[in-house]
Amino acid sequence: MKQIIFLGFLLFSLLAVAQKSEKYTISGYVSDVKSGEALIGVKIFIPELKVGTVSNTYGFYSLTLEKGTYQIQFRTTLYPTEVKEVKLFRDIDYNLEIGGGVQDLEEVVVNGKKGDNVKSTQMGAISLDIESIKALPAFMGEVDVIKTIQLLPGVSSAAEGGQGFYVRGGGPDQNLVLLDEGVVYNAAHLFGFFSVFNADAVKSVNLIKGGMPANYGGRMSSVLEVNMNEGNNKKFKVKGGIGAISSRLTIEGPLKKDKGSFIISGRRTYIDLIMKAAIPDSSPFAGSSYFFYDVNAKFNYKLTDKDRIFLSGYYGKDVFNFSDTQGGFSANMPWGNGIAALRWNHLFSKKLFMNVTATVSDYMFQFGSAQDQFRFNLSSGVRDVGSKVDFSYFPNPKHLVKWGANHIYHTFTPTSVSAESDSVVFDTGEAQKLFSHETAFYLMDDFELNDVLKMNIGLRYSMYHHVGPFTRYINGDISADDTTIEYPKGDLIQFYHGLEPRFSLRWLLPDNSSIKAGYSYNYQYVHLTALSAVSLPTDIWYPTTDIAKPQIGWQGSVGYF
Repeated sequence: MKQIIFLGFLLFSLLAVAQKSEKYTISGYVSDVKSGEALIGVKIFIPELKVGTVSNTYGFYSLTLEKGTYQIQFRTTLYPTEVKEVKLFRDIDYNLEIGGGVQDLEEVVVNGKKGDNVKSTQMGAISLDIESIKALPAFMGEVDVIKTIQLLPGVSSAAEGGQGFYVRGGGPDQNLVLLDEGVVYNAAHLFGFFSVFNADAVKSVNLIKGGMPANYGGRMSSVLEVNMNEGNNKKFKVKGGIGAISSRLTIEGPLKKDKGSFIISGRRTYIDLIMKAAIPDSSPFAGSSYFFYDVNAKFNYKLTDKDRIFLSGYYGKDVFNFSDTQGGFSANMPWGNGIAALRWNHLFSKKLFMNVTATVSDYMFQFGSAQDQFRFNLSSGVRDVGSKVDFSYFPNPKHLVKWGANHIYHTFTPTSVSAESDSVVFDTGEAQKLFSHETAFYLMDDFELNDVLKMNIGLRYSMYHHVGPFTRYINGDISADDTTIEYPKGDLIQFYHGLEPRFSLRWLLPDNSSIKAGYSYNYQYVHLTALSAVSLPTDIWYPTTDIAKPQIGWQGSVGYF
């Protein structure tokens, strides 16, 4: 009988321990109650446990906790902290719209959470929402993303008033600039005085200038990630503005209320109209003009509770014309970017999030001139077709695992030249195009070993294939003839690859301070040949080849926070 009582007591104790260690997951999306847009970087925190997480680019979060009742804080810079009581006795979906109780006040109070920067492993990451950017003085009425980040520590402008920027000594080509995950090769309008990012279409900006995580690659210095607005899925809205040199208009609204939305935003300068009014028809410079325009568009739709799709697009163009009828000379110089991105989010479980992306990025520059009967044309450009898949796994509040792969097919046209005089056409040969594949795989683990030490360890493996069709011209010496080597389409010309280790750590100190250290090793397979420090459309992008080697660099940093 005693043995039975003992076994019963032991079984009861084991059941009690098992019940005590039962864990469940709360997950969902955080959005803005006014517009329905996903909120990025919302901090979901449980004070009694001192654990939490942050919503990702799509507003998704996941927390795995022991069963019980919790007071969960939802913190964001846009609205006051909201506290929700959640009874966690099973896995639950908890979608939350924030900002319902906010009233417009005459006085604005800005609150900062100084502990956020202290406790994370990220060393040089700075996130800015567009409202903070709009609060800064604007040049000629145009709010500018890049001019804002040029004010940050560790970032300097390439030239006074220019759009190029240097991050901790790196060159302008060593910054990875992304718009909704599409690569931007030239982020400047008006010869560098304005950026291609329309503030009315931008939701958030994230700059990583040290300790680059393993999910980013292809550049050595920094990452500038710009996320577009998704559009209001509650009601239709129209807004616009008239500036000193440009006007803009934005239309947004639901595709289906609470299911999908769209936003279309455009702007155009009227410098050409001002120049036309200022230069009389009798002037030899009549017809000279300059203007730029750009259009942003984004559509998103919630297919199911576990599936969402996003379609983003951008197209912008600058056009410069110069005419001198007295000298018989004219010049025309257009350049611009086109970017498209299609993304699909899927939840395999409350802990496993997947994002699949397909992108197209196209940058083009042309220059044409005429002098009497002679005409000359020059063009350059780069086109990328890319795809990537990213997974995020949330085992518990102190552990995040990411892994994925991406591939880009590059088509570079460094220089294409044509010329003619009267009826004579000069044979300059076909434009030489360079083709390549850039592929990478990565794994990243962000975890807390204890209350003091937190680490982010990642490994990236990148590969680069320079492929045909391609013709290599070899100049012979005095005893040998000139020769050529023909590479058919798809033939491998040169292969580069390498491991890129990344890590960062945080050592928490008393009095809410910490010491951080970070290290990143990067391969860069694209190069920029620039004529000056000013960001000009004449700058030429050139790929790694069998002669032009990849750039390789490492970056280390230590800081006290």
